[in-house]
Amino acid sequence: MYPNTKSFSKSPSVDSSSSHLEAENKKQVGAETETIELSDGFTSEEVNVEHRQTILDRCGHGVVTDGDILDTGSLPSEAAHMIEQIEAMSTCDAVSHLRDILKEYATDANFPLPVYERMESLVEGAEYCNLSPAEWSFQCKLEAGLVMFHSPYPEIRGVTDPIDDPSIPVETIRAYILGFFWTIIGAGVNEFFMHRKPQITLSSSMIQLLLYPCGKFLALTLPDWGITIRGIRHSLNPGPWTYKEQMFATIIFNVAISYTYVSHNIYMQKLKVFFYTDWIDFGYEFLLMAASQFLGFGLVGIVRRFAVYEQRCIWPTLLPTLALNRALLKPEKKENIHGWTLTRYKFFAYFFSAMFLYNWVPSYLFEGLSTFSWMTWIKPENFNLAAVSGEQFGLGMNPLVTFDWNIIDYNYSLTIPFFSQLNQYIGTFIGFFVVIGLYYSNYKWTAYLPINDNNIFTNTGERYNVSTILDSTSHLVEEKYQEYSPPFYSAGNLLVYGAFFALYPFGFFYTIYHEWSTVKLGVTQLFKNARNWKRSSYYGYNDPHSRMMSKYKEVPDWCYLIILVIAIVLAIICVKVYPAQTPVWGIFFIVGLNAIFLIPICIIYSTTGFALTMNVLTELIIGYALPGNGLALNTLKSLSRNIDNQAETYISDQKLAHYAKIPPRAIFRGQIISTFIQIFVALGVINWQIANIPNICTSEAENKFTCPKETNFYSAGVFWGVIGPKKVFSELYPILQWTFLIGFLAVIPCILIKKKFSKQMRWFSPTLIIGGMLQYAPYNLSYVTTGLYVSFTFMYYIKSRYTSWWEKYNYVLAAAFSSAVAFSAVIIFFSVKYHPKSLDWWGNNIVSVGVDGGEGRQSLKDPLSAPDGYFGPRIGSFY
Repeated sequence: MYPNTKSFSKSPSVDSSSSHLEAENKKQVGAETETIELSDGFTSEEVNVEHRQTILDRCGHGVVTDGDILDTGSLPSEAAHMIEQIEAMSTCDAVSHLRDILKEYATDANFPLPVYERMESLVEGAEYCNLSPAEWSFQCKLEAGLVMFHSPYPEIRGVTDPIDDPSIPVETIRAYILGFFWTIIGAGVNEFFMHRKPQITLSSSMIQLLLYPCGKFLALTLPDWGITIRGIRHSLNPGPWTYKEQMFATIIFNVAISYTYVSHNIYMQKLKVFFYTDWIDFGYEFLLMAASQFLGFGLVGIVRRFAVYEQRCIWPTLLPTLALNRALLKPEKKENIHGWTLTRYKFFAYFFSAMFLYNWVPSYLFEGLSTFSWMTWIKPENFNLAAVSGEQFGLGMNPLVTFDWNIIDYNYSLTIPFFSQLNQYIGTFIGFFVVIGLYYSNYKWTAYLPINDNNIFTNTGERYNVSTILDSTSHLVEEKYQEYSPPFYSAGNLLVYGAFFALYPFGFFYTIYHEWSTVKLGVTQLFKNARNWKRSSYYGYNDPHSRMMSKYKEVPDWCYLIILVIAIVLAIICVKVYPAQTPVWGIFFIVGLNAIFLIPICIIYSTTGFALTMNVLTELIIGYALPGNGLALNTLKSLSRNIDNQAETYISDQKLAHYAKIPPRAIFRGQIISTFIQIFVALGVINWQIANIPNICTSEAENKFTCPKETNFYSAGVFWGVIGPKKVFSELYPILQWTFLIGFLAVIPCILIKKKFSKQMRWFSPTLIIGGMLQYAPYNLSYVTTGLYVSFTFMYYIKSRYTSWWEKYNYVLAAAFSSAVAFSAVIIFFSVKYHPKSLDWWGNNIVSVGVDGGEGRQSLKDPLSAPDGYFGPRIGSFY
C-alpha cells in the first residue's frame, strides 16, 4: 500500500495553493540557521531505516535480506541510486517539481490517483497534511524524486532501471547472428502456417525464451576473436551474454516474425480461385512487399516524438517483454516482499511450468472449460438462451464463461491498465443491448440471420458466394447480381461497422484534444528540429529515460524521410510498370491519410493498449473513389494496413529500446536488415507453397491449408471493390453513413463533460467505450468478462494495495502465462492434433451440442418463411 496515505486529508486542487503555502514554505525552508531536516540533503537523524525502506518499497523492492539498508553499496544499484538522488534533493526543489507534476499529469488516467492526491496535499505544506516538518520534507522529496529520477508510473518502475551503463555490450556480432537466425525461423514458420486453419504461431515471447539459452551457449563456446574498428574492438565473444544483447536480438526478430499482410495480394493474384492474373512475377511481388513493409518505417521519424520520447506514452503491451528480459538476465539481491522471497527468474520458472501443464486441460483434456457456456448446457435447444448467453453462437452474457487463459487474456488482462479494460467492457456491455435491440426488432432483416456472425449472407440466409456474381475477370455482372442477392450483415456485424465509422472521427478529434500537450510538444519539436537539424531530437523531453538516451547518437529525421521516399517510389514503380489498375494518386492518398491518423492511433495504443486499425476506413473511401476495381482496392488496402501496422511495430520496438537503453542507431540498423530478410523469406515461402501444395486455398487442400484469411481478404475485395460500398451503405444500410456524423458530434459533449468533471471523470474514456463495441462479430462478452475480473484483481486491487509486489511480479506473471500457453499450444498441436487423437467424452463433446454448438436452429426467423421464400428487396430490383 502507498505509505502514510491515511495521514493525508483530501485537499483542493493545486491551483488553490496561495499565500498560505508561501508562508509555510518561508517558515520551513527559510530557517537556514536551524538544524532541521528541511535543508538541502538529509541530516544524520533523517537518514534512517524507515525512510530508506519506504524508498525501496516504492521502487518495487522489499526488505533486503542480504545487506545493510544504511549501506547503499549492499543495496540493488537502482535502489541505491534513487536513495542518493532523493536524499540530495532540496525541499524547495521538491515542492517546485510537485507543482509542475500536478499540472502535467492532471488528466493522465495512468498516473496513480492516490499519489496525485497526496501530491496535492503536500504542496499545501506540512501543517495541512498533519505531518511533522521532517516527514513532510521526506514525502515531498520522495514523490518528486520518483518522477524526476525514475518514472511516475509503478508499471514502468517495475521493469526498467533509473540508471544506465553504456559500456554493456549491445550491438555484438553474436547478437546479430542470433537475431537474424530467429528472424528467418520465426518469419518462415509464421508465414508458412498463416495460410492454414488452424494456424500455428511462434510468438515473440517463445523466441525470446529460445534466444536465452542460445545466447548463453555462444557466450560459453565462441572464441574471443575480433577486430578493432575506429578504436572499438568487435569480438565474437565479448564476455557473458548481457540483457542488452538479449533485448537487441529480441527487437531484431520482433519486427519481422509476423506474417506479411501483402502476402494476401500475392495469393489473390496467383491463384485461379481468386483474382487470377497471369502477369505477376517476382519483380512485382518484391516491389509490392518492400513498399508495404517500409512505408510505415518511413513515418516513424515523425511519430517517435509523440509516442517514444513522450513519458505519458507507456506502451503497456511491451512491459511483459521487458519483465521477461529482466527475469532471465538481471541479477537480484535477496529481498522479502509481503512474504514473497522468490527472484523473478524462479517466479517465472514456477508459473511458466504450472501454466504449461494446466493449458493441456482446457485445450485438450476438457475443452468444455475453454468454452464454458454452462447456461446453454442446461437447455441446449433453447434458441433465445443461446443467443443471449452462448459463447460460440451468441453474445456471451454469462458471469462465468471460461477457464482458458487464451480467452481470459484475450484483451491483455494482466497488461493494459484497468481503466482501459473497464471502459472497453462498458462499451461491449452497451453493445450487447444494441445488438439485442437490432436483432429482436428484425432491423434490416437481421432476425433471419445468426445474431453475431461476421460472415456475409444472401437473402435466403446462406453464406454469400461472391464468385456467383462475377465474370472470368472477377468483375461484377449486374444481371447475375440481380438474380442472386444483395449482401446482408448480422446484427453483431452492423454494430461493429457502425462503431468503426463513429470511432474514426471521434477518436481523432477527442485524442487531439485530450493529449493536446503531447501533440503540441511533438509538433513544435518537429518543426524546430527541421530548422536546426543538428539539435538533439530529445530536446524538450526532460524525463529520466530521455536524459539517459540522449547520450547515444540518434537517427536523423532525414534517414526516415529517405526510406519513406524510396518506399513511395517502389510503390509507384509497382503500379506503373505492372498492370495493377491502381492510380498513383491512391498511393499518396493512403500515405497522407495514415500520416494524419497515425499520431492519435499511436497515442491511444501507447496509453491504453487499444489498437485501432485503418483498414475499414480505407476500404470505404477507396470503394467509393474506385468503384468496381477490386484489384486496386486490395493493393491500396494492403499498403494502408501495413503503414499503421508496421509503424506501430517499429515504434513500439523503439520504445522497448528506449526503456532498455539500446542505442537508437543500432535499433535502426537491426530493424532495416531484419525487414529485408523477412521480405525474402516470406516470398520464398509463399511461392514454394503455391507451387508445391496441391489445391492450396481450397477445401481439398492437403494438411488444412485452406487459406481462411485469403478467403476473407478476397471476399472483402469483392464486397468493397467490386460490388462497392454505394450499393450497401448508401442504399441497403444508409444509417451507417450517419454514424460518422454521430461520432463527430459526440466529441463536443464528451469534451465538455471531461473538462467540467476532470477529476471525477479521470478514468472516463469515451474512445475506449466506442472501441469496446468492436468486440462483436465473431467475439462477444465472454472474451472480456473473465479478463475484467483478472484485471480488477491485479491491475487495480493488488496494484493499489501491494504495489511493491505488483511492480516486481505482475508483468513477469503475464510473460510466464503467455509464453507457457504459446509453447504448450505448439506441443499440443503437433502431438495430438496434427494427426488427430481426440478424446471422446462429455467434457469435450458438450461444446458441439445444441444451438451454441452449431446444431439445429441458427436464426430467430426462418428465411424460408419470408414472402416468396427470401427476405429483403425483391429480386430484380436490388440496389
